[in-house]
Amino acid sequence: MKSNTNYFNQKFLNIFKNKRVLITGHTGFKGSWLTLWLSICGAKILGISDKVHTNPSLFKLLDLKKIIKDKRIDITNYKKFENEILSFKPEYIFHLAAQPLVMQAYKSPMQTFKTNTVGTLNLLNIINKINYNLVTIFVTSDKVYENREIKKGYKEDDILGGSDPYSASKSMAELAINSYFKSYLNKKKNIRIGIVRAGNVVGGGDWSNDRIIPDLMKSWHKKRRLVIRNPYATRPWQHVIDPLCGYLMLSYNLSFSNKLNGESFNFGPDTKNIVTVKNLISRFAHLWPGSKWKIITNNKYHESTLLYLNCNKSKKLLKWKPVLNIKQTIEFTFDWYKLYFDNNKKKLKPFMINQLNQYLNLKKNVK
Repeated sequence: MKSNTNYFNQKFLNIFKNKRVLITGHTGFKGSWLTLWLSICGAKILGISDKVHTNPSLFKLLDLKKIIKDKRIDITNYKKFENEILSFKPEYIFHLAAQPLVMQAYKSPMQTFKTNTVGTLNLLNIINKINYNLVTIFVTSDKVYENREIKKGYKEDDILGGSDPYSASKSMAELAINSYFKSYLNKKKNIRIGIVRAGNVVGGGDWSNDRIIPDLMKSWHKKRRLVIRNPYATRPWQHVIDPLCGYLMLSYNLSFSNKLNGESFNFGPDTKNIVTVKNLISRFAHLWPGSKWKIITNNKYHESTLLYLNCNKSKKLLKWKPVLNIKQTIEFTFDWYKLYFDNNKKKLKPFMINQLNQYLNLKKNVK
């Protein structure tokens, strides 16, 4: 795709023009959005993923393999991972590759720990060998915090924890990142890293199992009743563009300064976007005539009920703020799926580019 930096006239995006950018997990939902965004900015992208994990797939719908270098590599295979990175010589790395599903982690804990923890360790060891300027953003999760079900937003320096396999694997990854930074990477002037934690990300193109929006859309499209497990769980819902913008702003900051090197940052919605699962479904139901759902409470796996992030650090140090409110988040998401189910798949890419443009225009007016 041709670069159009006038279209994206924010300076934090212009730095990626003609830069070599590695995105791990580029075939996933969030990775596909980031790949599209950075390709528009003129980046030369290498994507590394073990496979395409969903069908349908946003990566395939956008035909992203035609505009980037697309590699199928398991990040737990150290030698292949290392060879590809050292050969490509990335100037920016966004590490999104993970087993991201809480329910899947319960079913496959060993694979989850291997991918999320060992895969991150592999990347840390590889970048420790690099002798040129490199910025790396490690994407973890809001679930790295020891969740005490309290009515406060967790800050970056709160205690890490993890009572379920997914949360624990991400917390372990962060411990590894902090260990490598303090032991090796902070001594290197050419290497700068950041850790980013986001809330419950939604948006067009998510087809993962056991996620509320994909489940909702697939059920209602087939005129089936949606089954929900935990209707009163409160989550920090945010559109995928909001945290991705934060990741890009942090990488911009690290490009020119080492003051925030090794720091972690929360990217979550304002408190008005923090609503229950039931509230979220009700809002979508207003847009989908005839929608129905039922509650099944015999969930055998533990899920946290209350969780949200304090993002004051990101607001103060990065000048980042969430742009889309809950109404806009739902409209952005619903409109994407409507386009898809109306068989307008060829229009999805320009539609997403337009949503990115809308977002940046809204961002100018956020105070």
